[in-house]
Amino acid sequence: MISSNTVRFNLTPLEKVNTQSNYMKKEVIRMDTENLHYFEKAPIAKAVAHFAVPMMLGTSMSVIYSILNAFFLGTLGNTAMLTALALTLPLFAIIMALGNLIGMGSGTFISRLLGEKKYNDVKHVSSFAFYASLVLGLIVMAVGLPLIDSIVHGLGASAESFVFTKDYVTVMLIGSPIVVLFFTLENIVRAEGAAITSMTGMILSVVVNIILDALAIFVFDWGVIGVASATVISNLVAILYYAYHMGNKSQFLTISAKWFKASKDILSKVFKIGVPVFIMSIFLGGMSLIFNHFLVEYGDQAVAAHGISSRLLQFPEFILMGLCEGVVPLIAFSFTANKLRMKHTISFTIKTIAALAAVFGVIVYLISDHLIGLFTNDPQLIEMGSYILHVTFLSLFITGMTTLFTGIFQATAQGTAAFIMSIIQGVTLIPVLYFANQMNGFHGVIWSLVIADAVAFLVGATMLYVLRNKLQPDLEQLAQ
Repeated sequence: MISSNTVRFNLTPLEKVNTQSNYMKKEVIRMDTENLHYFEKAPIAKAVAHFAVPMMLGTSMSVIYSILNAFFLGTLGNTAMLTALALTLPLFAIIMALGNLIGMGSGTFISRLLGEKKYNDVKHVSSFAFYASLVLGLIVMAVGLPLIDSIVHGLGASAESFVFTKDYVTVMLIGSPIVVLFFTLENIVRAEGAAITSMTGMILSVVVNIILDALAIFVFDWGVIGVASATVISNLVAILYYAYHMGNKSQFLTISAKWFKASKDILSKVFKIGVPVFIMSIFLGGMSLIFNHFLVEYGDQAVAAHGISSRLLQFPEFILMGLCEGVVPLIAFSFTANKLRMKHTISFTIKTIAALAAVFGVIVYLISDHLIGLFTNDPQLIEMGSYILHVTFLSLFITGMTTLFTGIFQATAQGTAAFIMSIIQGVTLIPVLYFANQMNGFHGVIWSLVIADAVAFLVGATMLYVLRNKLQPDLEQLAQ
């Protein structure tokens, strides 16, 4: 007589494959059920933490990487290389913005579709996002490479930095399909609720980038080309990780071409939210150039002090950005599935923004001189940098709230409101900069940032109040 144990351990090859396949399917369903649990039933604080903390950690790693990237290149003692790295930031920002155009537009749409339980539509949108990103990146490469000299001149490269800048731009244009796809997949993976997977991909990219940077500079002496190549390769590694998740672990997302669909509905829903995100990224880059134009009138120390304080401000700003962008999928899902839960999510997020802004504010006001002193020992530069830090930190809560407002409008498909939020700060800053500079010089230029942030906050709060009928919970939900 054959025992049950003997039967279990003497499977045919086909039975083994089927058993493994069934196990993988059960594991996938378990993971997706867990993600849906955070969308639908988990306590608000726990749900927000599930979505936001991984995003906050991922964005924090990005800040650390940007500092280390400049540090590694700086060890070569070649100012022209560092200049090339700085000059190419606008190009990288544009390529990243194209990824967010598809990624944010598709991601918020996917979260709303999950709330409506339209799972086949999610597959269509995720497949569209994958292949549309590749096509968009190929277009950038095809258009950019023939115009490369004009692009390098347009970025402001001098005779000394021209060759290094051209090397970096060449690699980035060739790798643009990869960079665009990386930012797209990071968004749509997070949109299905797989926040930890999204974070893991971001951190994987940063870690691989740092390792490749060190090898390229200290071992192979590849300089700027090595740094640019490291960025592209690290993004490719993260893409493979995300693609594996979408193809083997996710019940909802897919990279299969058979699900590709570019219907009028998909195009309109994706670009309705994606285009404002893209425009906002372009405006932020333009604002930075205009602000520097005003600041340079007050000397190199003013520019250097603002550069140092901006780096320090980046960390808490990215933490709040991670929080606000992290909860977008939860808000989008709840908008179609449970508006009362959406209201509670927004309320909890506002309280968290206020608490984090208060903690960071206290730290800055207590040790601002020491923080600036990490970058310089010039007493005048420390004093000026500390002043800028104090002023700009006043708007930390406001910028957190404006980011949340933008996220709410994206999540709830309020395309017009999202578009207004994408341009309002830039539209406001330009005239404010001009008049503040005329009236109060250097101090006016610095305070113009706070004023522009405050105007954006008031506009966002007003639009949210006007749209309250669309966003408020249904009476049936309130009665439950």
